[in-house]
Formats: sequence, structure tokens, C-alpha cells
Amino acid sequence: MKRFNGKGVIITGTALGIGRATALAFSREGAKLFTADINPEAGVETVKMIKASGGEAVFLETDVSKIEDIKAMVDACIKTHGRLDYAVNNAGIEGEVSNTTEISEENFDRVIATNLKSVWASMKYEIPEILKNGRGAIVNVSSVWGMIAGAGVGPYVASKHGIIGLTKTAAVEYSAQGIRINSVAPGGILTPMLERLMVEYKLTPEDVKATYPIGRLCDPIEVAEVILFLCSDAASFISGANIPIDGCYTAVAGASVSNPPT
Repeated sequence: MKRFNGKGVIITGTALGIGRATALAFSREGAKLFTADINPEAGVETVKMIKASGGEAVFLETDVSKIEDIKAMVDACIKTHGRLDYAVNNAGIEGEVSNTTEISEENFDRVIATNLKSVWASMKYEIPEILKNGRGAIVNVSSVWGMIAGAGVGPYVASKHGIIGLTKTAAVEYSAQGIRINSVAPGGILTPMLERLMVEYKLTPEDVKATYPIGRLCDPIEVAEVILFLCSDAASFISGANIPIDGCYTAVAGASVSNPPT
């Protein structure tokens, strides 16, 4: 029996990277996917990949910085699949790279709205629907920069720290009602975001690998597998946790704060 057979799942940020890998992984386990991203071309391509492998998925172009888009996303999921059991709030942006005194208000607001406010708004509309089924789980995607800091990305760091705080608060509020809520903190993931940050910091893949005690970067599917575990019955007593997926990056005091971990 597939772990999520017939279950309704929302995943944001499914165009590429962790979101796409997570959508494909849930599909292999029998879930009915409702996917969302601001990039319609790549988002539709993810759905095509799911359907080509025999899965069921729908895509909706969504700007998660807008609460009305998030409400429409959840409403459309219920209309399409009839239920919501699990949600992965993954969409995010890195924003501009600049020091604290040089950050524009526009950049600060855009990053916070996309990365942090969107997680609150998503849970605001997801939780009531999951409660109707009596049980379920939510995983919010933070970052190792939600646990430590990096130069030049203050709004991103603040937003990812905030996700962990929101996750723990929601878990305290709803765990007893059957919804387990956790976050993951990926680092060193082979995604377009990391590639952009390497350009900004003038780093090579080998430079970034050298900051990770494990000695390599992470494939997005490795993050997806942790997310699926946290949603599964195997994680039935895990709620309010933040799980680093970082190849030991945050465990060593000498990790460079000037190199991009994610």
C-alpha cells in the first residue's frame, strides 16, 4: 500500500528544486497533488512529469505573497480533490544580496511577504480544511539560514528564522487536534537558487562543498524524502520540530557565514 494513497496534498513552489522533487515523491506514493507556483511554464512542466508517471496533479499559478491567491489555492484544491490532508509550504525567494544598511524597503517587504507571510497565510487556510479530516500534517520549508546567519541576505535570514517560530507556535496550537506541524532547514541543495547565490558570492561548487563536513551538496530528492517521512505515520510523535538537512553544516562552529548554504 502506498503511504499517501488518495490523500490530498498542497505543495507551493513546485516549479523547480525542492518543490518539484517533493511533488514527484508524493505522487509516487499515491497522493493527489495540488501544485502552485508563480512560474506557470515550469509549474505545468512539473504536472506533466507527474502525469507521465501515472500520477494525479493539478497546477494553479499562484503568487504566495498575496493572501487572496493563497485562499484561492486552498479553495481550488478542495474543489478539485475534495479534501486536504497534507501541505508543504515551500515557496520562497532569496531577494537581493546587500548589507543591512543598503537593503531597500521594497526588497525587504517582498522577501518577507513571499517567504514568511505566505507560510502564515497558507496555514491560516490549510489548517481548517485538514481539521475536517481529523488528522494530517504540514511541513514548512525554512533553511539553515533560519538557524544561523549569512552576510548580505538579512530579509531572507529573518524570514527563514520566522518560519521556524511560526511552525512551533502552530504545532503547539493544533497538535492535540491531530495536525502535526514541522519545519525542515535545508542547506547546500542543488537548486537554481543556490546557483544564483554562488554567482553573487563569486563561488564555485567546490567552494561551497568545502563548507560542508559531509563533503558534497544535496540533491532535492533527499529533502523530499525527509518531508514525506514527517508527513507519514512513521513520524507520528514528531511535531513542533525543525529538522536540519544540511550535511552537518550547522553542527560545526567554523561554518563560514559568508558562503551560501542554500
